[in-house]
Amino acid sequence: MTAAFLEHVNFTVSDPAKTAQNLCDWFGWHVRWHGDSIYNGTTYHVGSDTSYVALYSQGDPNEGHETSYTTRGGMNHVAIVVDDLDATEHRIKASGIETFNHANYDPGRRFYFRDADDIEFEVVSYA
Repeated sequence: MTAAFLEHVNFTVSDPAKTAQNLCDWFGWHVRWHGDSIYNGTTYHVGSDTSYVALYSQGDPNEGHETSYTTRGGMNHVAIVVDDLDATEHRIKASGIETFNHANYDPGRRFYFRDADDIEFEVVSYA
């Protein structure tokens, strides 16, 4: 039996093109596809050749009011593995984003940040 793998996750964001550009700048990803999608929305697929993040918007999405950590089915964070944690953090900070919760642990190092749409990312390196 071949092991399953995660192909993509899909988020509603305020500006899919801007979020896609940020993810490309921060993580070295590329836009795999973009175009019209369900409910007259727009979607960008951004990532690598084997997995991606789908970024969707119908225009002006509703604000979230509950914390995902106390909401059943809530998405708490997305973890991204990078080779150079310090360089990645520098790129993220250079775009005006604050990072937090830095930790060294066996077997790696990590930090977190929230993007403009309040999506929490964990960035980790095992290098």
